[in-house]
Amino acid sequence: MLILKSDIDNDKILTTITKKSKAYWGYSSEQIEIWSDLLTITRTYIETNNVFNLVVDNTIVAYYSYNHVDKNIVKLDNLFVLPEFIGKGFGTLLMNDFINRIKKTDTQKIILDSEPNTQKFYEKFKFIKIGQIETTIKNRYLPIMELKLKDE
Repeated sequence: MLILKSDIDNDKILTTITKKSKAYWGYSSEQIEIWSDLLTITRTYIETNNVFNLVVDNTIVAYYSYNHVDKNIVKLDNLFVLPEFIGKGFGTLLMNDFINRIKKTDTQKIILDSEPNTQKFYEKFKFIKIGQIETTIKNRYLPIMELKLKDE
């Protein structure tokens, strides 16, 4: 098991992981299709963001990506795990890798927009909800969460 920086040619497998993982939470194939552009990981995205893959037995089974909002804030943009690997500790492994990576920098806080079904997962890492964003689905909101690493 390895966590490796993504190559740009991993775009299709990362898109597949993203869509399958999102569908795991009960969204219809029609809804996944509506979100297709939002759930697509492009070669350009991989080039311009920090993307790390979890490789198990030579297969990418999960990944996370982040970007710098400014010199003090990092945004966790994606963390997705193939459904057959959910609940086996791989998400926790990726979060620990991500947080440890960011703690080695001068970053003061991490922010993210959580899938509503994964809010409790992020709370295990001491993220707190600081707001919410309304989505295109009526009465569905994405929790905005943050983790302070250093005093601002």
